[in-house]
Amino acid sequence: MSRGTKLDIFIGSDIKEGWAKVEDSHQSKKELLEPSKHFLHFAKEKRNGKVVTLVGEFFLSDEAAKEVLKTIKKKLGCGGAFKDGFMEFQGELKEKLRPLLVDSGFRFKNGH
Repeated sequence: MSRGTKLDIFIGSDIKEGWAKVEDSHQSKKELLEPSKHFLHFAKEKRNGKVVTLVGEFFLSDEAAKEVLKTIKKKLGCGGAFKDGFMEFQGELKEKLRPLLVDSGFRFKNGH
């Protein structure tokens, strides 16, 4: 930083006629879609030395996504979670997950 340069500090509020909350423009609301309009993809991660299969991104309400997750976990007999629009499953389950999700009406991107 050179001399004479002012810092631009954003505090998070806007003072006009009193205090007002500033809306964050970076957070976009997710549009809810029906299963046939989804284009899902798989990702594989290692967490604490164990494989986790990620599927997403889902544009469903939280209740609907958790219901789909619950039925798939029962059919596969594995653990899982729904976080940030992605379903996480314990283990490498790509080949078993694809037919279950296709039967539920979801679609996948080419090559996934």
